[in-house]
Amino acid sequence: MPMIDLHCHILPGVDDGALDIRDSASLARQAAGDGIEAICATPHIRHDHDVRIDEIAERVEAVNRHLRGEEIPVAVLSGGEVAETAVEALGAEELARVSLGAGRWILLEPAPGPLSESLERRVDHLAERGHRALIAHPERHLSEDMYERIGRLVELGALVQATADFFLRERMAAGMLALAEAGLVHVLSSDAHSSHGGRPAKLAAAFERLATVEPAASHIAWMRDVAPRAIVEGADLAVPFAPGS
Repeated sequence: MPMIDLHCHILPGVDDGALDIRDSASLARQAAGDGIEAICATPHIRHDHDVRIDEIAERVEAVNRHLRGEEIPVAVLSGGEVAETAVEALGAEELARVSLGAGRWILLEPAPGPLSESLERRVDHLAERGHRALIAHPERHLSEDMYERIGRLVELGALVQATADFFLRERMAAGMLALAEAGLVHVLSSDAHSSHGGRPAKLAAAFERLATVEPAASHIAWMRDVAPRAIVEGADLAVPFAPGS
């Protein structure tokens, strides 16, 4: 089944992602070759990037027009990677515009450093406003109590997005698989920024690696197909496994 990439900096010239529309198209070609049919454009929504939220939909459509002209079979969907330090300042309309796809799920970026109680408060804040949080790459925020903190976020209704390429890097794969074995990974995304280097817009090989451990192996179709589609459709999700399972 075709896949959905929920986290990709494919919009050109707005943050530290794609340099120009040709770079965006190259990322989309890379994704299409890997079996990805849709990509959420997730520009950084935080103080050090001047992303105009009211321009995201127009910029997404401009990329889609270009991809159609190039006959690249990938659809780009609206979204944003919202810093936890910025989320409380966003209005209802702004939150809707940076949600992944249809308007309910927010890709929430933890603040630099170890995960903390502040992230839990932001997950609660989003829930009070009718949104659910997808936590972006928590594996970057190491601490002695990381597993415990991620588990509490899941208990609060958040899901966890891990970076696909990290499952394929020798020095990181063991830690990523351990996180998955703890039931603390729900979806994979590329977090690709450019076709010129860095993480590729690919997911398939990482899902193959993820399928070698439980509970992911028993629920790989849910993680790869069901959950991403429900997220972009703005649907609710019941996770079929719990932390520690």
